[in-house]
Amino acid sequence: MTREVLLKVQGLQIALGEESEAIEVIAPGEYYFRNGKHYFLYDEVMEGQEESTRNIIKVRNDYMELTKKGVVNVHMVFEKNKQNVTYYYTPYGGLQIGIDAERVSVDERDEEIQVEVLYGLDINNEHLANCRITLTAVPRGSRHFTLLS
Repeated sequence: MTREVLLKVQGLQIALGEESEAIEVIAPGEYYFRNGKHYFLYDEVMEGQEESTRNIIKVRNDYMELTKKGVVNVHMVFEKNKQNVTYYYTPYGGLQIGIDAERVSVDERDEEIQVEVLYGLDINNEHLANCRITLTAVPRGSRHFTLLS
């Protein structure tokens, strides 16, 4: 995998009694592999905000860390069969969130790395939704990159 990558990050929240909510972010980023871990770095621009948020994702099988610094600040740990609690800070205030990861998988191919995380999300000690994050990284300029329809 090259250092310069194109990242597609898809998220899905399925809350009881509500319509599922999908998001997708596509951004140029950087990729590193060090000490047995994959690192993905990219900037995210949020609607209505002038400042961007720097995202750092660290992954290995059964484990992912997501750190956001900027408009939103959080350090989330997704570890298979463990619940982790953290604070999610936004321009509108902070929330205590709990993350109960069911699966964290990494699929490496010659020109693509795909990470999938399945987890339960709690806010202020109440279960909010079952969620999925999928991260796909390909070299910039790759023909194997597709958008959701």
